[in-house]
Amino acid sequence: MPTVRLTEARINTLKPGKSARDFRDTALKGFGVRIMPSGRKRFFLHTQHEGRRIWKLIGEPGQMALDEARDAARTELTAIRKGQPAAKSPEDTLFEAVAEEVFLRYSRHWKPSTLKVNRGYLRKQILPWFGGRQIEDITRKDVQDWFISLHATPVAADRSAPVLSVIMTQAEVYGYRPENSNPCTGIRRYRRKGRERLLTDAELRRLGGVLSTYETDQPLQTAIIRILLLTGCRGSEIRTLQWRDFRNGHLYLRDSKTGPRTVWLSSPSRDVLAGLPRTSRWVFPSQQIDDSVSKTVVTRFWWRVRSDAGLPDVRLHDLRHAYASIAIMQGETVPVVGRLLGHNDAGTTLKYTHLAESNVRDAADAVGAILGGTES
Repeated sequence: MPTVRLTEARINTLKPGKSARDFRDTALKGFGVRIMPSGRKRFFLHTQHEGRRIWKLIGEPGQMALDEARDAARTELTAIRKGQPAAKSPEDTLFEAVAEEVFLRYSRHWKPSTLKVNRGYLRKQILPWFGGRQIEDITRKDVQDWFISLHATPVAADRSAPVLSVIMTQAEVYGYRPENSNPCTGIRRYRRKGRERLLTDAELRRLGGVLSTYETDQPLQTAIIRILLLTGCRGSEIRTLQWRDFRNGHLYLRDSKTGPRTVWLSSPSRDVLAGLPRTSRWVFPSQQIDDSVSKTVVTRFWWRVRSDAGLPDVRLHDLRHAYASIAIMQGETVPVVGRLLGHNDAGTTLKYTHLAESNVRDAADAVGAILGGTES
């Protein structure tokens, strides 16, 4: 971090880089100017008092003179050392104001559905705790206290924590917090019992038998369930499939959860698709409107199927888990299964490996029997 004697002329010559750059003033310790990649500049005060790091935005060059900003920083330092109330900070650095700026500027990184969900977490879990506070004053302990307060709703806590982390990271990028100060770093998520449900061979056969009984009356919904089982795709990826996405024996998904990807189809899955009528641009069209079949229609059909199959606790998403676990038990590697499922992160795929633990235990017992001389 450069330390220079700040002057009006020097500040005017500062050029932006690919990331935020801070220039500290030699005339007043802790005082400096930050220049953002956009070219926007801000005077800041960065100091420590009684073991606490303090970051304050003073103003912007062009709106206040350097001497005025330096005097304001000096006054702020005196107040901090005397334990006096801090000067009123600008409203645009309130947590809710910065959070809104982040959502507006960062939203292009989220799919529309993800943006909607994240706004829900912001409104329900995050703002009630942090609203009205200055973004630069929020500490790691504040975040820990907030996270602990959500212990009764661990799922909401785990899913809203990354949203808060994005806000804090972008607050650094936009110049509202010092660099590398994200208070969410290292927050450990709640341990929740996995909801994954592995289908046994007998249950899969039972499910296949029930699907056959619906083949005539509900051919499209039946085909959806079969394709989900045979590909491990997400429900939305199959429901919104168009015929142009199916060619050369593959599915070319234009907008999956992790971006465009190719799905390699097995012979049975290709046969299912080849047997469907092409009456619409949608592979699974809605009966009422020119759109794909709705999630509600598919979910209700699944409820009937799982009830008839005696699988009341099996979710539709568990078909994806079944596909993944079977692939792993058949000897496929984690990277291969990750590609089949469309995972960008191998760590996401690893969570499926525990579903095959019974097979590992059986193998260990077999090896133990042989080495221990107990094999019959």
